Amino acid sequence: MANIRDVAKEAGVSVATVSRYLNKKGYVGQKSAAKIEQAIQKLNYKPSLVARSLSTKQTHYIGLIVPDITNPFFPELARAVEDIALTYGYTVVLCNSDGNPEKELHYIDTLQQKYIAGFIITTSSLDAHHYENLTIPIVALDRKIEGPLPTVSSQNKEGAKVGTNHLIERGCKNVICLRGPKGVGPADERLAGFIEAVQDTSIQTEIIECSFQFDVAERIVKKALLGNPKIDGIFASSDVSAAGALKAAHALDLHVPNDLQIIGFDNVSLSEMTTPGLTTIAQDIYKMGAVAARMLIKTIENLPLEEKKVQIPVELIQRGTTRSEKI
Repeated sequence: MANIRDVAKEAGVSVATVSRYLNKKGYVGQKSAAKIEQAIQKLNYKPSLVARSLSTKQTHYIGLIVPDITNPFFPELARAVEDIALTYGYTVVLCNSDGNPEKELHYIDTLQQKYIAGFIITTSSLDAHHYENLTIPIVALDRKIEGPLPTVSSQNKEGAKVGTNHLIERGCKNVICLRGPKGVGPADERLAGFIEAVQDTSIQTEIIECSFQFDVAERIVKKALLGNPKIDGIFASSDVSAAGALKAAHALDLHVPNDLQIIGFDNVSLSEMTTPGLTTIAQDIYKMGAVAARMLIKTIENLPLEEKKVQIPVELIQRGTTRSEKI
């Protein structure tokens, strides 16, 4: 197997010149660069990633930290990040933190020691100053981190308002908001949108904290429906929660949407698989991941960012869990 010395000998240049060419650091003349490239092709030379990382203190690896890989939102987000990263020659290392600050710190510290090029963070377990004090590029995705870090998010508050108004326009008078975990940015913003939508109306509301987990949502909604038979609408802060609510309604022999209307948030693939299909507020999940990946790679490669705070629009997708006509 050819090594860097073989390439230098074949190209008629020094090992140092080949090293500068491979690492894109320092001047290499056009003629020398052409000879080196020809030698690499002829010898089928493959640079050692380990040696290269030791030399440059950086690899072409990106860390993607997610809070819960079982939530279908995050694999869809990861797919977009991976697709875009690969086109630029980067490999994604996926880390599942379970929303645990200690696990997140472990991943950050371990990958830094391996000369990770940068991180995309979709969690918010740590204090903002911890992220800001890191010496490598970071982009916050989905969950905002206070401070100057580049951030990609969606219009959570506006989406919740649109979704809640959709329920009201279709005759709902007694609505539950499954608000999502307290302290999680998107959940807090969606709650704010729900409150803003109902504050000047006469409808009855109940706000219930609920994790983004199917079985938890099913249990919580079943208890709420048994306790208050007048509930006729549910705004869920995620499609997973909405699917749990739909199963609870089915278990209680409630017809959706005639007896109970449900709207979710995200538009993950799951929302099309339920019966009936979930009406939902669609985030452009792929675009969110793609934009975040491009922002991070630009930052890694010292290229300017046109925007540091990007907010992706959302839209209502109506399916079978809400009535087709306004009342």
